[in-house]
Amino acid sequence: MPPLQKSWALVTGASSGIGVEFARILASQGYPLVLVARREENLRTLAKELESAHGIATRVLVSDLSAIGAAEALWEQVREAGLEIDALINNAGFGDHGHFSQSDWERTHQMLQLNIVALTALTRFVLPSMLARKQGYILNVASTAAFQPGPGMAVYFATKSYVLSFTEALWSELQGSGVIATTLCPGPTQSEFFAAANMGGRSMAKRKLPSSREVAELGLRAMFAGKRTVVHGLANRILAASNRLVPRGAVLSVTRKMLE
Repeated sequence: MPPLQKSWALVTGASSGIGVEFARILASQGYPLVLVARREENLRTLAKELESAHGIATRVLVSDLSAIGAAEALWEQVREAGLEIDALINNAGFGDHGHFSQSDWERTHQMLQLNIVALTALTRFVLPSMLARKQGYILNVASTAAFQPGPGMAVYFATKSYVLSFTEALWSELQGSGVIATTLCPGPTQSEFFAAANMGGRSMAKRKLPSSREVAELGLRAMFAGKRTVVHGLANRILAASNRLVPRGAVLSVTRKMLE
């Protein structure tokens, strides 16, 4: 499906990994882009690349969406600039590895703010104008972690379960409105996630992983096709489905061993 005329796409977490690839793909389709992340230098480098390669307009908005009130402040900047957002890609998020009892509360709180609060707030902020125009797309990035609890990454897995549940319910609420809400559930992917989550030395981080480009392409195809949820990779789809059939205790045991 071609991009909506004179629309803007807003991508969070656009400074690395899957977020960069979302931006590149959308730019190649003619979308002007609002690029959001904490790292300004990365964003400006990407903006120049996309403007040069595709002749699109870009706006760089530096924001740490893990901070309280950051989503509201970001949206105020969008409003003041008069930008109509017809594609929202809620990609920003991070995880943390370790037992919950030993976790750093400030980091955990930031994870909740970013993975849940900012995503929910931005989704709520874009919806009224999308519904008024009867057109728009929202892609919320969850994870295969959404399909089971995660001992060793308890809060991260729970946040992604929230994203999946929230977005699937929203997809249903929006039926017939012209607005689509889609959940993308990647498995382990080539990105900065493992280093940021203190998992760089674990076997999951070392095996051959799909590229960020592959994951971003799948997510955007699903969004434009109006799909409710898409899981990247056959093995991940089988795992997600089997988690509904296997006894919960067994799922917990297997997941804990994977994350140890």
